[in-house]
Parts: sequence; structure tokens; C-alpha cells
Amino acid sequence: MTDPLDMIARQQPLDSEFGYRSTAAEVIAGIDLSGRTAIVSGGYSGLGLETVRALSDAGVHVIVPARRPDAARQALDGVGGTEVRAADLGDLDSVAAFTESVRRDGRPIDLVLDVAGIMATPFEHTAQGFESQFGTNHLGHFALVGGVADLLTDRARVISYSSGGHYRSPVRFDDLDFETTPYDPWIAYGQSKSANALFAVGLARRGADRGILAFSVHPGGIMTELQRHVPREELLSRGWIDADGTPNPRFKTPAQGASTGLWAATATELVSRSGAYCEDCAIKGIVPADHTDMTTGGVKEWAIDTDAAERLWALSVAATGIDAFA
Repeated sequence: MTDPLDMIARQQPLDSEFGYRSTAAEVIAGIDLSGRTAIVSGGYSGLGLETVRALSDAGVHVIVPARRPDAARQALDGVGGTEVRAADLGDLDSVAAFTESVRRDGRPIDLVLDVAGIMATPFEHTAQGFESQFGTNHLGHFALVGGVADLLTDRARVISYSSGGHYRSPVRFDDLDFETTPYDPWIAYGQSKSANALFAVGLARRGADRGILAFSVHPGGIMTELQRHVPREELLSRGWIDADGTPNPRFKTPAQGASTGLWAATATELVSRSGAYCEDCAIKGIVPADHTDMTTGGVKEWAIDTDAAERLWALSVAATGIDAFA
């Protein structure tokens, strides 16, 4: 394993030719990825579906793990080079069955995009007893990537979908499952999104010797199925929709929201920035701990802290039984 990363340096601002309104198709235009293989969780709705379409158009064979395989196959009908396999990120046994099937095939994996997630859900536990947002958004993806680690090529990139929602909370190591404090769905979501960013930091360190790059991304505000647990009254009070149900014009379309993940998966200028948190096809630097305006961009230091990343990695190994990068 390489020495700890200097994430302060890697998180310094970096612009690209793309921006806030760039689309997935624009970011990947002219890039030939023929012969590559990707895994895209959540690849049959919202951002994930747009990601799969763009990768398919670039010649990538895409494997889509799906909690609802029939719905996934229907959504992907006509999208070439895709295959659907059953997997429920909220059940580590289901994730293990999925990764075992991928390993049996032995096909090298060039890209993993961890797009799937849940947000602001009622208090629930995963099949293994973890708080559902942390267990699904982080542990499920930790197990997925770890389960196919031996198939990752030397040029592989792993993209972990975080969110500006990480501003709401660092990882609450002393009470991950809200056993001693009242459950707050937004704090739980924020914790899981901080964990997604820290996962990229931990993987960037462990993958460096093999040339594997890892990034976390904030796709921006987009109205998708992700908001299905948020009451209409709350959507209105937050200004996410108006009285007619029309999304805030500042929000991105799913095609625009998918752009940063694909930029992180392909941009040559990011080769020296493994572990960084990206947004709007750029890196926007670090914001103070007391900064609350998510619209300005930037990452909280707690989401790129190398000590926190190591602590989270050890916790995740204990929770999943997987330490593929040891």
C-alpha cells in the first residue's frame, strides 16, 4: 500500500472544458471505449440510466446490478451491450451472489460507477441490521467493489456517487445506526454521502499500486426517483418544486447530472487527483466546516480526511467481511 494521500493538494480547484449544464453525451463524445466493461449500479433509472446509455454509445459492455431485474430489463430494452443481474445493495448476501457471478465469468472490469442510492428514508435496517441509508449507499457498494476487485484492470476507475448532502453530517462513528440518538433521515443521508466520498479516498490509496483510480462525485440537484420518500410539503418548503410540481429551474436534467460521473471516469487531467471529490465536471476545493450553502460547491474536509477514510475502511471490512485490497 502507498503512503497516505495528500488530499488537501489533490482537492485543489481544477476546471475542465465542461460545466454545470454539460450532458453525459457531451462529456463522452469522441471517446472510444470499445471493448471496455463497466458495472453501473442503479443503471436502469435516472442518472444511472443516462450513464448506461452514454457508455453503451461509446462501445462499453455494461453490467447492471438490479434489485428489480425485470424492471431493469424493460428500461434497458434497446440499449445495446447491456446485461442485467439481480442484486440488492441492502442485502450483503445478495451483493455477494452478484459479485460471485461476475467473478465466474472472469471478464476484466474497467469501470465501476456506484450510482444507486436511497435518500431520506424512514428508519429501517438492512438485511444484516445496519441503518438502511448507510448500509445501502455505502456498505452495499463497498461489498460490490470489493467483490470484483481482482477483476479490476490496471486502468480501472471506480466512481462513488456522493452528494452535496454530505454537508449535513460526517460519518458518525460513535453512533452509525442511531442507537443512542434520535433518527434524522437527513443526517443519516449526509453520513452515507460522506462515507461515499471517504470510500474513494480509501480506495485511491489502496488501488494506487495497481494503477486503479477512484473518485467521488456530486451529480447536482436532479429530480429523480431518489426523492420518492420526501413528502410533497417538504419538496415545496425546500424550493425543489413549485405549486404545480415543476422542478426548480436550477436543477439539472438526469443527462446533465450524469456528466460529472462520466467525466471522472474518463478525464485524463484527473490521473494525478485520485481520491478527489468532483462536481460540475470540475474540482472546486474545500469549504469550511460551518459552511452550509451547498449551491456554492466544494467539499467538507471531513469527507476527504485520510484518517476518517482509514477508520471507515476498517469498519467496513468488519461489517462486510471483505478486504480485497489488503
